[in-house]
Amino acid sequence: MKKDEVVDASRRNFLKTTATGALATTVLGGFPTIVPASVFGKNAPSNRINVAAIGTGRISRGHDIPGVWQYDNALIMAVCDLDSNRAEDAKKLVNNYYSKKNGKEYDGVRVYTDYRELLLNKDVDAVIVSTPDHWHAPIVVDAVRARKDVYMQKPASLTIAEGRMMADAVKQSGQIVQVGSQQRSSEQFRYAAELVRNGRIGQLKTVYVGLPGDPAGDDEPQMPIPKNLDYDMWLGTTPEVYYTEKRVHPQVGYDRPGWLRCEQFGAGMITGWGSHHIDCAHWAMDTEHTGPIQIWGHADFPKKGLWNVHGIFRTEALYDNGVRMIVSNEIPNGIKFEGTNGWIFVSRGDGSVTSSDPVAKQNAAKKLDASDPKLLTSVIGPNEIHLPVSKEHHGNWLESVVSRKEPIAPAEIGHRSCSACLLHHAAMKLDRKLYWDPKKEQFKNDAEANALLSRPQRAPYAIKAVASAKGK
Repeated sequence: MKKDEVVDASRRNFLKTTATGALATTVLGGFPTIVPASVFGKNAPSNRINVAAIGTGRISRGHDIPGVWQYDNALIMAVCDLDSNRAEDAKKLVNNYYSKKNGKEYDGVRVYTDYRELLLNKDVDAVIVSTPDHWHAPIVVDAVRARKDVYMQKPASLTIAEGRMMADAVKQSGQIVQVGSQQRSSEQFRYAAELVRNGRIGQLKTVYVGLPGDPAGDDEPQMPIPKNLDYDMWLGTTPEVYYTEKRVHPQVGYDRPGWLRCEQFGAGMITGWGSHHIDCAHWAMDTEHTGPIQIWGHADFPKKGLWNVHGIFRTEALYDNGVRMIVSNEIPNGIKFEGTNGWIFVSRGDGSVTSSDPVAKQNAAKKLDASDPKLLTSVIGPNEIHLPVSKEHHGNWLESVVSRKEPIAPAEIGHRSCSACLLHHAAMKLDRKLYWDPKKEQFKNDAEANALLSRPQRAPYAIKAVASAKGK
């Protein structure tokens, strides 16, 4: 073992030892609490979790970077973005935060424009991946191979094939990966899942998932590529197409980026919000490691314009346990579980991720509702099913980095949630019933549908295949 590998291993062993020693007396829901700086010693930087942010746009600045920097045992030491202006903005954002927090000028954040160079830095313990959807899986695969722990934004992948490669790479690496399905760290979603799992509404029959929709847009002219943007790498594995600002992100400010509405880079709201709600539905259904067996439905797609993700839609799925799931933008945003003895509805209420989110605020939506109000005061007994507790999603990830225990939203479960969304998307595209084998992760006797499981990957950005980790 090389000298730098010995140092790196020693450092990680210290974190693990600390988790099983000094931290063992403060356990919350199966995870040790976040370690305050006083435990590590403020003058012991080698004992901190050094974190780098890859992708520094809207979700990174408003959610992920602040989600990590609030904890004293983590340090945002580097930022990376293919748009050098955004990378410099992120450097200022983080430096200013630490300057204000510490009461003295701070200038310790390093800037990268290529994540591959960042991953070579041995001082980086972990990375946050807050890029556009089509870059999630490739970066996570490279990061875990570089022995970095990862917090990745959802959805887990652009395609089901990419998601399987990502989940396998994570399993083989042994690294800690948390998918940004942060509703698992919201009390009302966990409680709703526990009520359903413990039979409070009888036998579960139907799950209704309400998602927002996205409007279409106009044709957009070709524009000169900004000098501050590595546009070729930004396109990544996807086909080469001309640059226009509304295909990428605003050059001024951090409003909602246009790529979210381009199928080249994502599937639209079916994965954008579906990865949240379908994930929590699976949690309550006890189907986190599987998926539906039949999927069907319809969607309207724009007939012209740059933005071409689905509009109005309704899709359905049947699971092997007999539960039917209905997903539509015409259902109130949230999840409704309907059983033989009543129903439970759960949502974020008036919460949002960012101010520019399409459902930034819902009109007086209840976080929890039920056919019988008494359901919402039901106590989960000591001998009943209790799901893992997480008070805050980024904090849960950092706890897992220290303890080396699985986080509340691990890669395999995130892959399955994303896969279910992409199955609904496939049904939208083909406009007919599809039959899915969750074990083989293939459609049954359907070459046309199976062709949607992957996309051609443009060199040199393709994910390098790994041997399957399933069953190991």
